[in-house]
Amino acid sequence: MTEDSQKVNIREDEALGRILILDELFDLMLYEKLYEISSGDLRELLRQLVAIERRHLAFWQKFFGLEYRELDFWRRVKLAIISALCRVLKAPAVHLALEAIEIYGIRKYLAVWEAYQGERLGRAIEQILHDEMEHEDKIVSALISRNISPERVRSLFLGFNDGLVEILGAVSGFFAAFASASTVLAAGFTVAVAGAISMAASSFSASSSEEEISRVEEGKRQFLSGARTRTTHKKNLFSSAALVGVSYFFGAMVPIVPVFFGSVTPVISFIAAAIIVILVSATVAFLSGIPVRKRILTNLFIIAFAVAISYSIGFLAKTALGIAI
Repeated sequence: MTEDSQKVNIREDEALGRILILDELFDLMLYEKLYEISSGDLRELLRQLVAIERRHLAFWQKFFGLEYRELDFWRRVKLAIISALCRVLKAPAVHLALEAIEIYGIRKYLAVWEAYQGERLGRAIEQILHDEMEHEDKIVSALISRNISPERVRSLFLGFNDGLVEILGAVSGFFAAFASASTVLAAGFTVAVAGAISMAASSFSASSSEEEISRVEEGKRQFLSGARTRTTHKKNLFSSAALVGVSYFFGAMVPIVPVFFGSVTPVISFIAAAIIVILVSATVAFLSGIPVRKRILTNLFIIAFAVAISYSIGFLAKTALGIAI
């Protein structure tokens, strides 16, 4: 393929150019806002990121022959929310936001690089990828030095989401089977407590097994390498398990609270759960660097499916078995 034909393809792919340019503009504007509220080493890191993002933005504008100076609506909303949270929660939130942005950037550029590998665009992205991966190393090192675990934060939200979905399904089934809202409330709360304990216990067992396997693997490496010292990084398994159990319980309370305040159908519980699921899904997607819209739609489908199946089972139990309390 000639240079001229490659240029034609680039011009035709204006949608891709718009995404890359607006993403870089978003990163630049976010880093500038975070720079204003940061201090110390974090402020210096953001200063470096601002300079690099300005270079990236100028590069893509020139590459595609496009120039955007303003964000679209959804990017403006996203920028406002992240900036506000970082202003309130300070450095820990800033570090998590930076890590999430860099993870998303790396995944995006890797996907584009694979699609355009060997072409002019693919070669251009290689340079950007080197910068993005260097950013990620710096940010992760900063997170470790501050004892901030993005994985633990994601687990907290996922535990919350699990409790919400499971108990929403249970409450829907109970409403179909039982005639009394007080019975639904008692049954739902009981299942929520049991589920939280079970989740915490499962998390503790899984983490214990993982740590034991890691310890054995480290011992093997030490033996084979002839090293006489062993360095271990112990986790607080009890606190991690408790975090999962507590987050699950609070998630389970979302569909139960409307029943406590007098709801006699699962409709209000579903609406409340849907709103919270959208917020949690957006947060988890952002921290994981995956498309937010896809995550939200997936989780909304899951809770709708859980409600439909659970309600059907409860209805069949009531009609076929004559359950009515």
